[in-house]
Amino acid sequence: MAQHKLTVLMVTHDLKQALTMGNRTLMMDQGRIILDLKGKEREKMTVNELLAKFSARSGRELTDDRILLHG
Repeated sequence: MAQHKLTVLMVTHDLKQALTMGNRTLMMDQGRIILDLKGKEREKMTVNELLAKFSARSGRELTDDRILLHG
């Protein structure tokens, strides 16, 4: 896609997919972007670390990504 200078927006609740597709991950909570990951930080991020960052920013404790489907 980069060679064609295209931007693609994918919306998912699958955190593993969010970290493996594309080159940037945004997380939203109640209509606000609370996390914007790119570069080295995103490359090394695990789903568990992503859940921890989400909890720290949103103030809500998450034990897995299933709550994001019902939030």
